[in-house]
Amino acid sequence: MSTADISKLDTKVASAVNGFAQEQRDGAMTPAETRLSRPLGATDVPHKKVEKICCIGAGYVGGPTCAVIAAKNPHIQVTIVDLNADRIAAWNSDKLPIYEPGLDEVVRSCRGRNLFFSTDVDKAIIEADLIFVSVNTPTKTKGQGAGYAADLGYVESATRHIAKVAQGDKIVVEKSTVPCRTAQSMRFILEANARPGIHFDILSNPEFLAEGTAIADLTNPDRVLIGSLNTPAGRSAAASLADVYAGWVDRQQIITMNLWSSELSKLAANALLAQRISSINALSAICEATGADVDEVSYACGLDQRIGKRFLKASVGFGGSCFQKDILNLVYLSESLHLPEVAAYWRQVVEMNEYQKKRFLNRIISCLFNTLTGKKIAILGFAFKKDTGDTRESAAITLCKYLRQERANVSIYDPEVEERQIWMDLAEPGVQDERKELEKQFTIAPSALEACKGADAVVVCTEWDEFRNSKLDYKKVYAEMNKPAFIFDGRLILDQKELEEIGFHVEMIGRPRSNFQTPKDWE
Repeated sequence: MSTADISKLDTKVASAVNGFAQEQRDGAMTPAETRLSRPLGATDVPHKKVEKICCIGAGYVGGPTCAVIAAKNPHIQVTIVDLNADRIAAWNSDKLPIYEPGLDEVVRSCRGRNLFFSTDVDKAIIEADLIFVSVNTPTKTKGQGAGYAADLGYVESATRHIAKVAQGDKIVVEKSTVPCRTAQSMRFILEANARPGIHFDILSNPEFLAEGTAIADLTNPDRVLIGSLNTPAGRSAAASLADVYAGWVDRQQIITMNLWSSELSKLAANALLAQRISSINALSAICEATGADVDEVSYACGLDQRIGKRFLKASVGFGGSCFQKDILNLVYLSESLHLPEVAAYWRQVVEMNEYQKKRFLNRIISCLFNTLTGKKIAILGFAFKKDTGDTRESAAITLCKYLRQERANVSIYDPEVEERQIWMDLAEPGVQDERKELEKQFTIAPSALEACKGADAVVVCTEWDEFRNSKLDYKKVYAEMNKPAFIFDGRLILDQKELEEIGFHVEMIGRPRSNFQTPKDWE
């Protein structure tokens, strides 16, 4: 490929993703003189130039991350592999297996040129200079640490396969979210099973993507962390990976550090973000009881530069694949290190999140005259947040299971979550086939209007823009609902006054009940 061709390609890719990056994020620049990690020049060491990359795992992290790497480095061949043939077929089709704004454009710009999706894991490993391990690390459901510890079975399996197949030296990169010191276990497995004369270097390169803004996060990151051993070989491997990211990320934002610090930083970042959400949700309960408005409280607090405004939006609760899992992992780590007070502190963040969901349900029950039996509840939004089809740890799932216990009839609508995924999420784990039983209480609607037809209450669980007053015809919704018509806004996206003028009884997280009475002598 000529220099002119590469230049044209870079322009094309930039135009495809730049809008998302500029709209959603501002990259943080860390002045070199304030860095607490290794100095900027730590990667100025002899190192191998990466020509071929293999990513094991074609999920929410591996797919977008390596697609952007390929788009920004047209001279590097990137192959994403997975044993799931259906998933790989979807990556090679016009309908990608995950929904993420901007992802389609990035994939189309380089798929078949230097970005490939394949089930031939062995071939990709053999050819690669650098291998990302980006497999699932779910919370254990059985055995020691069940409910808290990360299940590293997929990581170990991938590591053993690399050792078995590799025919030359490799740089192996932890991309999955893992407990601190997992790299040590991976290195032990690789060295114990490698062919004679083959050397492996282990790096930690945690992802900091937010679903819904993943392309923006990747194209304009706050930072890129690379953890390695502080040895000549470790620093050399880190320099090789740093070169890959330097294809579009400023060198000052590529931070190299201790392996264990890098691993722990991912868990710590998610725990701190989740802590902020649980903190504002705890305050939302006080707001409802006192007549305060949680949006006003969070706005006032966010103006303090020491606090900032990010992640201070009250809601029915946080979800996603990382927050709860990573906090529970931190709890387990703390207990393993005999730090019970630290474990209890972080456990409370998760407990507050579950309390918020239960509290929201209790408010629905109370408003609907203390019974939901036989009443139709419309659930708007099933994904854990807008701009993604991911339902993992979604507040809507928990709420629907509570509603099932209350014998309500539930109609669900989400613009991106597939119907089969909703049925899977509603089913109880371990039950062979609950579909017929579930269909007695649940329906999946083709539109928000259809979901709300004949409903006693509408519950907003995901902050999709199409549920806002300016997008959805709430006069029509009201006309076709049972009266009194209730709306419960679990995401604070609706105009309460406008809805009340239509005739709705509106209940919002972090705001007092519609019948809240201010003492007369306070007016």
